[in-house]
Amino acid sequence: MKIFNNTFMNTSIHSLITTKLGLDTLPLRIGAGLIFTAHGAQKLFGWFGGYGLEGTAGWMESIGLAPGTLMAAAAGGAEFIGGLLLIAGLLVRPAAMVLAITMLVAIIFVHLQNGLFMSNNGYEFGLALLVISLGLAVRGAGSLSVDDLIQNKLTK
Repeated sequence: MKIFNNTFMNTSIHSLITTKLGLDTLPLRIGAGLIFTAHGAQKLFGWFGGYGLEGTAGWMESIGLAPGTLMAAAAGGAEFIGGLLLIAGLLVRPAAMVLAITMLVAIIFVHLQNGLFMSNNGYEFGLALLVISLGLAVRGAGSLSVDDLIQNKLTK
């Protein structure tokens, strides 16, 4: 017995990858994707001067985000994998929504009490990444993306 027919699957996939053509999202995807990937690599692997999963987990526990290892893996994984997805232009809408939520948590739990400016460890950088993520979630990947390639195959 066939549970899902091709129309249902195509509609489901299409709703995840649908995008509007244009190159306007390309610099946003690449720039934000590189930043998110690097920050995720710091949290998960200790690359680029980061503390790795264990160090990040300890810090997260210290600010009340427990269990620290789970929270560190979730934040690092969202940033690392989400960033790679943005760069490739694959599943940009759902990836951007996960990244937006990650930034909202970072703003509320880490930066908000420090005010706006980065010089005081404020939330301005997190806010910029949140806004970019929300824009990509609404707009989609745009041209020169895997999402666009898949969308073109589904509509043929």
